Amino acid sequence: MTDQPEPGRPDAPRLTTREAAELLGVKPETVYAYVSRGQLSSERAAGGRGSTFDADEVRALARRSGRREPSPAGGDLVFRTGITLIEQDRYYFRGADATELARNHSYEEVAEWLWTGELRPGVRFTAPSETLAAARRTVGALPAHSGSTDRLRVAVTAAAATDPLRFDLSPGAVLSSARSLIPTLVGALPVLGSTEADGGSLARELWPRLTARPADAPALAVLDAALALLIDHDLAASTLAARVAASARAHPYAVVSAGLGVLEGPLHGAASGLAHRMLQEAVDRGSAVPVVADHLRTGRPVPGLGHRLYRGEDPRARTLFALLEDVPQAAGALAAAREVVATTARHAPLHANIDLALAVLSVSCGMAAEAGETVFAVSRTAGWIAHAMEEYGERPLRIRPSGQYTGPRPPQPLPHAP
Repeated sequence: MTDQPEPGRPDAPRLTTREAAELLGVKPETVYAYVSRGQLSSERAAGGRGSTFDADEVRALARRSGRREPSPAGGDLVFRTGITLIEQDRYYFRGADATELARNHSYEEVAEWLWTGELRPGVRFTAPSETLAAARRTVGALPAHSGSTDRLRVAVTAAAATDPLRFDLSPGAVLSSARSLIPTLVGALPVLGSTEADGGSLARELWPRLTARPADAPALAVLDAALALLIDHDLAASTLAARVAASARAHPYAVVSAGLGVLEGPLHGAASGLAHRMLQEAVDRGSAVPVVADHLRTGRPVPGLGHRLYRGEDPRARTLFALLEDVPQAAGALAAAREVVATTARHAPLHANIDLALAVLSVSCGMAAEAGETVFAVSRTAGWIAHAMEEYGERPLRIRPSGQYTGPRPPQPLPHAP
């Protein structure tokens, strides 16, 4: 794409028809249709071959029409969003450093910031009694071997069924649904500890559903920070699914269901379980070296390392590792995690990601392997809602990629049964 011209420069470079079409996400023929309708102006190119277009005018039309902009790398869809920015090994929520937000604010406060751009100190989310009861009954009917994501999916469905206003997509209604849905998801999970938390933060409510061990302040702070750090991470696979659902004007519960369906994949939310099992083995064997060697020998990637968006250490992992230093029972798992990184570095320059940091928390606090996935799912629900609200403000059904047909060319003879 031609560089953006400086305003007021008569000699500034202009876009060709092809470049304008790519920016608008349309065919070249559609660009000329915009010109004929008066939506876009053009000038003849030097030598009389083709037309050229003002880059600022094309970008303005792209914003008005809700068309996508192409990825600089090619092939991927790129959408304008004011929620999360990732650059130079850091990430930001609405312009504020996400790791600093997580260090200084609760999950609920960061969620409010993501949704509204305003901080609400001390905000707490509450599950309506009728909604929570319905979700618990539905979750209770599942087989004993059901996983946490299974329980969360049916809890979302039950919560939706109790909300007759779920089809109201106005911002106020969506926020009201979100503030009740997230604590409902947590409250619907079975309690593993001897007693259920009595009020307090969402992290405190979630803790006894992750482990039977009692919560101490440093460990609870790590869990709260993990929830805040994981709220959003730009257009991850589950978030894209959520935005597609919102583009079709699905209600917020259906948006969350779409996100949960993708999250369960082993390359997304379930990746933390692989890191947990690897780290637990390293702790049990007293060394990470043979564990890493086993992975490399069998051609398996070492879980919890590397991230396509960061050249260095995942900032979310760095933040959690620092907080885990204050958790006495995490010392062994933390040392094992660092040995995993150091051992693998001899083979490949990979850094720790959020899955390895979550594994330190889950291993050291007696949580199951799927605990990280549960934290991920509960946390990311707020991010899916934020993206849904943003998508509700766009043109409906704008996310409609075109397939490139590779089957036999018609006409083909009609098939006959053998």
